[in-house]
Amino acid sequence: MAKVQPDATTIAGLQSHAGYWLRFVSNHVSYAFARKLSAFHVTVAEWVLLRQMFDRERMAPSNLAETTGLTRGAVSKLVDRLVDKKLVKREFSHDDRRFQSIALSPSGRRLVPTLAAAADENDEQFFSALHLGEREALLRVLKKLVRVHGLTKIPTE
Repeated sequence: MAKVQPDATTIAGLQSHAGYWLRFVSNHVSYAFARKLSAFHVTVAEWVLLRQMFDRERMAPSNLAETTGLTRGAVSKLVDRLVDKKLVKREFSHDDRRFQSIALSPSGRRLVPTLAAAADENDEQFFSALHLGEREALLRVLKKLVRVHGLTKIPTE
């Protein structure tokens, strides 16, 4: 049986999709946050790694890849950039030079709370138009979609 092509009157409009509106808001929230972070010479992806590392004394880059959902290669490149910026320190094993552990440097540890405040400010800027019940409902719905679809990769872009 041949598939019938819909005519122009039956094709849903771009703005009729929830995904359109989700992406519309997400892009603006993410772009504003990226601009705020750029004042500190940090990207969103670097912020994600810094924040993940903040609660730990030290960790292997492979663990960081696992917790963020990023590839080991992507984590390696980000860690290299953070080491160059002196926000992360890296130590190699004496027994196996391939093994390394990473930790926030003192300046990286001092910077994370400032970046977290920028994240809070960004959320407030975009979501203060919602009353508390609406914010809670939005978070509940988004978390449900994450759970139902088994989404695990932390957004870094």
